[in-house]
Amino acid sequence: MKTVFMFSGQGAQYAGMGKELYQNYSVAKEIFDRADEVLGYSIKDICFNDEEKLGETEFAQPAILTMSIAAMKVLQEQGVRAEMTAGLSLGEYSAYVASGAMDFEEAVALVQKRGKFMAEAVPSGEGAMYAVIGLDTEAVEAACEEAVQAGLGLAIPANYNAPGQIVIAGASKAVAEAARIAKEKGAKMAVKLKVSGPFHTEMLKPAAEKLGPELEKMHIKLMEIPVYTNVNAQVVASEKDIIPILTKQICCPVRFSDIIQNMYEKGADTFIELGPGKALCGFVKRTVKGVAILNVEDESSLSKTMAKLEEIV
Repeated sequence: MKTVFMFSGQGAQYAGMGKELYQNYSVAKEIFDRADEVLGYSIKDICFNDEEKLGETEFAQPAILTMSIAAMKVLQEQGVRAEMTAGLSLGEYSAYVASGAMDFEEAVALVQKRGKFMAEAVPSGEGAMYAVIGLDTEAVEAACEEAVQAGLGLAIPANYNAPGQIVIAGASKAVAEAARIAKEKGAKMAVKLKVSGPFHTEMLKPAAEKLGPELEKMHIKLMEIPVYTNVNAQVVASEKDIIPILTKQICCPVRFSDIIQNMYEKGADTFIELGPGKALCGFVKRTVKGVAILNVEDESSLSKTMAKLEEIV
C-alpha cells in the first residue's frame, strides 16, 4: 500500500464536525484543547455548535485545520501512516503539519490570520465563485474568456478539482456571466458558492501581501513525507520552498485533479480524506480508477475506515 492523507479545504465545514472524535479519542481532544489555548477562544465550541461563525473565513480556516489534524492523530494512533500528502487550498497547511514541516500550534494561528486577510481583501459583493459541473476544461476556460472579453472584469478557473468539476472565480458580474455561458455550452450545473470572496485569483493579492510577513515568522522543519502543492501539483522540492509557495498559493489556481493523478502515477493506491465533508473522495473517484478511497469524519466512519484498511492489508 501507498497511502495518501488528503486534507479538506474551506467550504466543507459544518456545525458538529469533530464532536465524536473529541468525545471518543483523547488524542483528538488534546488537539482541540491545544487550538483553544493558541487562539484564545474555544474553537471546539465553534466546530460543534456555531454554524454562523463557521461561515466566516477567519473562524472556518482554523476550525477545519483543527478538526483535520485531530482526525489524523486518531488514525495515526491506530497505526495508519501516509507515504504522501496534500490538501485542497487551506488543506495544504494541514498537509505541512502532517509532513512534520509545521508545528500544529503555529499553523492554526497562521490560518486564522490567513482567513482574516482573505476576508478583508475584497469588499463584500465584489467577488464570487461558481462550481461548474459537467463541462470540460477547455469549455470552462473559454466561458471565462468570453466574460472577460465582454468587459465585465476578471473571471478565471480557480479550482481544477476533477474532470468535469471546476470552480471559477473573479469579479461578481464577470463570474456570473461566465457561469451563464458555461451552461449554454452544456454544463450540467453552475452553482454559486457560499464563500466570502474570489479565492485563488489575483484579486486576493492584498491578502498575499499581508500573509507573506506572517509566513516568514514560521519555524519550518524538515518534511518527513512528500507534500504535493496546489500551485503546480508537484512535490515540494525543499523546505525552503514552502513559504514562497504558500505566499503564491493564495492567488493561484488550485490544481487538485493533477495532484491526484501525479500521486497515482507515483503508486498511491489508498486515498484517505481527513477533515469535514467527502468532497475530496469524490474528486479522486472522478480522476483515477482502481484505488481505495476512504473518509475519516467522525467516530462511526473511523471504525468503517479502520475495518476497510484491515481488509486492504
